[in-house]
Amino acid sequence: MRDRFEELLEFAPFFHNFLNKQHKNYHIYVINQVDNLRFNHASLFIVGFLESSVDCDYIAMHDVDLLPLNPEVRYQFPEEGPYHVSAPHLHPRYHYPTFIGGILLVRREHFQHVDGLSNKYWGWGNLTSGIKDTFRHVHDQRRDMIKCYNQQEVTHHRDCHTGLSTVKYSIQSRKEVTIDGAPITILNTVLECNKVTMPWV
Repeated sequence: MRDRFEELLEFAPFFHNFLNKQHKNYHIYVINQVDNLRFNHASLFIVGFLESSVDCDYIAMHDVDLLPLNPEVRYQFPEEGPYHVSAPHLHPRYHYPTFIGGILLVRREHFQHVDGLSNKYWGWGNLTSGIKDTFRHVHDQRRDMIKCYNQQEVTHHRDCHTGLSTVKYSIQSRKEVTIDGAPITILNTVLECNKVTMPWV
């Protein structure tokens, strides 16, 4: 996330109650991008995966501004492979069959198997397609949509070269907090990128 702490104040207590009712042990990791680069959703998910406890057997890649309104929505262990909690019809802006985002549950071993997500998606636009293409192999405020230089060309095809093994970042600060009973680790994160190959960042 980036500067979304107001949403976090609503998100944390909601999920504390929601997941306790499902008898889930959980910990919330907030990966806050604090550099001056364009937002990189995928890299933040990777940082969250790398910095989270290895004791957890699956992760929820979760937008902080998305709350499930139906109490029947389950955050269960994704036994069969990645499980998309937020279906397209629940996300009116992204109502198309290939939409995959918002809330995605993934087993740690599956995330490692596909080397995480491509971290070439700076700004907003192609991450959804990248996630869909990546996990297909496991399982037979205002958004920045600016395109410049050769970004569309570079980000058009599935990226098999970047991911867990290539993301570059540093943790500026780490804070352990509790919000209305919800255990949270806030990681203020500085991402790095190659400005020669990605001048639009």
